[in-house]
Amino acid sequence: MADAELEQIRKARLEQLKAQGGGAGSPGAGQGGQANQAEQQKQQEAEARQSILNQILHPEAADRLGRIRLVKEERATDVENRLIMLARTGQLRQKVTEDQLKELLNAVADNKEEEKIVVNRRKNWDDEDDDLLDL
Repeated sequence: MADAELEQIRKARLEQLKAQGGGAGSPGAGQGGQANQAEQQKQQEAEARQSILNQILHPEAADRLGRIRLVKEERATDVENRLIMLARTGQLRQKVTEDQLKELLNAVADNKEEEKIVVNRRKNWDDEDDDLLDL
């Protein structure tokens, strides 16, 4: 299912890069051209990424992932990367439902170790203020 579609996306991307490579060799293209080209490449990668996600996610799961992106962008990106990797390796047989996305989110949350605060208390610490109480 996804292998043929991914191969088609790759071919289209390769053709776009070849077409851009022919026009980028002009001597007038300086730093501005490189920055524009880099921005264009990022936009195309984002579009390809979004099209892959649209193919492998049910609408409800895509909505949930969008809401998660609003709150925790890093976690949403991690989940998207994992979903795309699963799709590219052919491990997804059908579209991911909202419940499957919840399970994946829990797995990602379990892998992330939360930052812990450790308090070390001093034992037998002599406080000079205690001497004032003896008076």
